Amino acid sequence: MGKKYAIGIDYGTQSGRAVLVDLADGTEVADHVTPYPHQVIDEVLPESGVKLEHDWALQHPADYIEVLRRSVPAVVRESGIDPADVIGIGIDFTACTMLPVNEAGEPLCLLPAFKDNPHSWVKLWKHHAAQDEANLINEIAANLGEVWLPRYGGKISSEWMVAKVWQILNEAPDIYNQTDRFLEATDWVVYKMTGQVTRNSCTAGYKSIWHKQDGYPSREFFMELDPRLANLTETKLRGEIVPLGTKAGELTAEMAEMMGLKAGTAVAVGNVDAHAAVPGVGVVTPGKLVMAMGTSICHMLLGEEEKQVEGMCGVVEDGIIPGYFGYEAGQSAVGDIFEWYVEEAVPAYVKEAAQAEGVSVHEWLEKKASAYKPGETGLLALDWWNGNRSVLVDTDLTGLLIGCTLLTKPEEIYRTLLEATAFGTRKIIDAFHSNGVEVNELYACGGLPQKNRLLMQIYADVTNREIKVAASKQTPALGAAMFGAVAAGKEKGGYDSIVDAAKQMARVREESFKPIPENVAVYEQLYQEYTKLHDYFGRGENNVMKRLKAMKEQAAH
Repeated sequence: MGKKYAIGIDYGTQSGRAVLVDLADGTEVADHVTPYPHQVIDEVLPESGVKLEHDWALQHPADYIEVLRRSVPAVVRESGIDPADVIGIGIDFTACTMLPVNEAGEPLCLLPAFKDNPHSWVKLWKHHAAQDEANLINEIAANLGEVWLPRYGGKISSEWMVAKVWQILNEAPDIYNQTDRFLEATDWVVYKMTGQVTRNSCTAGYKSIWHKQDGYPSREFFMELDPRLANLTETKLRGEIVPLGTKAGELTAEMAEMMGLKAGTAVAVGNVDAHAAVPGVGVVTPGKLVMAMGTSICHMLLGEEEKQVEGMCGVVEDGIIPGYFGYEAGQSAVGDIFEWYVEEAVPAYVKEAAQAEGVSVHEWLEKKASAYKPGETGLLALDWWNGNRSVLVDTDLTGLLIGCTLLTKPEEIYRTLLEATAFGTRKIIDAFHSNGVEVNELYACGGLPQKNRLLMQIYADVTNREIKVAASKQTPALGAAMFGAVAAGKEKGGYDSIVDAAKQMARVREESFKPIPENVAVYEQLYQEYTKLHDYFGRGENNVMKRLKAMKEQAAH
């Protein structure tokens, strides 16, 4: 039959990346990145210059199509293959990234009547301005004893679909009324490619409070929230919800021409970036925690049954790998914290020294920080620069650094921030493990494990578990391509299940990171201290972070 290929497209926060993958063995033949022309819109709307409030984060839906227009033809061209040999396409996305569309499936922000209203735009995953709505959803659900609440660790996030939809209803009822459907961006892009709307079980389950057995929360619950939301799920969230790996449809002639592919190519239903990475590292069975490590970390784990775990972001049947319960937890800032430190807090001499040595500031700091033993800095931090996702589920928490003296060096602070994020991961592992969802080994993928060896060794030492690292730099895109191959099916040269695809296509590096016993012992002590601070500032003993935040908001008005 000759070689067959699939294309995986990974939609990140700053850019979209297409990867062309050989279906025989998962070789990544070519990849291409398209930076989003409008980037993250968090200050003013394009063109009109309408100012956005604090905690807003929007995107331009045309940027997503631009990725298809530029990156897909580029990988076909670079690889020199016949486009007819591309049998499947899969995509993954940051989530919950959502947008309102009209009956024709057009984003409202592209229509002149609505483009000056911020609520007509794509709300990016890290849009946190629906926190008031999220707080109310959680409070009402807890009061009513809603059965779905424990599946999400007792709280849903301001990042998720229903909170964002309710914010639109509260602040821009005309936009709400003009909306035919609220779609995940991943489902919207699949719709653009195929001409038909499908909703995937992953975003529906993790981000829209949908359950394979029970469906959405009841009409009564939505009535309690707001009578205007009573019919939300059968109207603006309507549509069949199908498992990952399902074929959503086929590439339309018009899109095929734009993307340089053949019309009729199989398109898989949309997926979430981190979840697509799980089969990308070859994990298709329980007991293995996959960490998608980038600006934030998403932690994913498979289980045989549904358990309750504090602060998990969700447990969804078929949510990651069909046939298992997929558990998710997360840390809302990891790489973002290191980047904050480098951009906002590192002294000029460090930047100059790095430049003189011809390395990045991150590399310079990592090298210097590697010279310290665990505990040698005398510092400890809480990794809450962007709030806490798991296990406390509280976006109002902030960062803390303790132990500084007049002799504290930048590289010591840098190392401490790396350690803090590792302690955050350890908290999550402990929560799973103590609730009967085993975590025996760790797998890491994403941008960070490829770049920062010190970070990975610290994680191995803090968690006392071996860490295997993805061989691919593009694990979510590889996973998305695998699902594209499953959508095409075996007869076309693809695969009939994601398990079969992962057997042939997934790869981890030969080298892994193993815990060093003497480091494990010191980090165990530090972790006990971290836990005391975590509970003191995070569980209501001292709400100083929230009081400071309130004073800051007061002063700003």
